[in-house]
Amino acid sequence: MMGDKVAMNRYLIVIEVTENGFSAYSPDLPGCVSTGATRQELEANMKEAIEFHLDGLKQERYPIPRPAAESVYLEVTP
Repeated sequence: MMGDKVAMNRYLIVIEVTENGFSAYSPDLPGCVSTGATRQELEANMKEAIEFHLDGLKQERYPIPRPAAESVYLEVTP
């Protein structure tokens, strides 16, 4: 239908470099993790993992966590 809006959420993901590529997790979605050989592959895989995770929560009638995590870089002197 025209005019219908789909609610979109933006979940923070934390990306780490590994020996084989990249891994990521979302602090707002415990247990939702993914990997990828490249950053681009990781981001695509993580998007799919989040969608799968949220679908599972919906099917089990669990509440969908609202995005709340934030990130910031702090400068420190070594």
